[in-house]
Amino acid sequence: MNKVYSDASTALAGLLHDGMVIMAGGFGLCGIPETLIHAIRDSGVKHLTVVSNNAGIDGVGLGLLLETRQIRKMISSYVGENKTFAQQYLAGQLELEFNPQGTLAERIRAGGAGIPAFFTKTGVGTIIAEGKEVREFDGEKYVMERGLVADLSIVHAWKADTEGNLVYRKTARNFNPMMATAGKVTVAEVEILVDPGEIEPDDIITPGIYVQRIVPALNASKHIEQRTTRPRP
Repeated sequence: MNKVYSDASTALAGLLHDGMVIMAGGFGLCGIPETLIHAIRDSGVKHLTVVSNNAGIDGVGLGLLLETRQIRKMISSYVGENKTFAQQYLAGQLELEFNPQGTLAERIRAGGAGIPAFFTKTGVGTIIAEGKEVREFDGEKYVMERGLVADLSIVHAWKADTEGNLVYRKTARNFNPMMATAGKVTVAEVEILVDPGEIEPDDIITPGIYVQRIVPALNASKHIEQRTTRPRP
């Protein structure tokens, strides 16, 4: 089966529909699937629920989908860099399911591993636990969190072979690998595409069995989220 597609729009063909759940990898602006996000924006699909650690910034990453009002709900852990997000949320135009960052990561990992729910101490006694089951284990209280599964996961990898085996670099490894396992369909954009056997097996982070489609992300942008400088002496 040929997994490689010529462009992002072709790679997403037949996968997008209104009201779907999409997981979008990356951490801040590191390792975000920007090529695929642009294609989702251009498709016009709407009422999306997006699972992502953060919502990008204004005009970059998921910020593009917020500007076009294609996102109905965000499941995130940090959204503080996006003014458009704040405006829509405060105006009641955007739903938000807030998660502690570690809980969000584990919810995604659990979904990918086929674990429907788990118990964690994080959030016990706070608004995080409201409406959720709380149990006691060994004298300590734990709150139940549900695993997350998406209709589509979009991820960004540094290198891949044509079988879909993926390698990530540095901070891009924070959410992309577990999201690749938790999507019913996973589409990966990759900076370097090689033939099978050219990646050292021990270097593979996401096995190709989790990846259904691949699109080259040539000349991928490396955005800086917050630039701070000082004058030269």
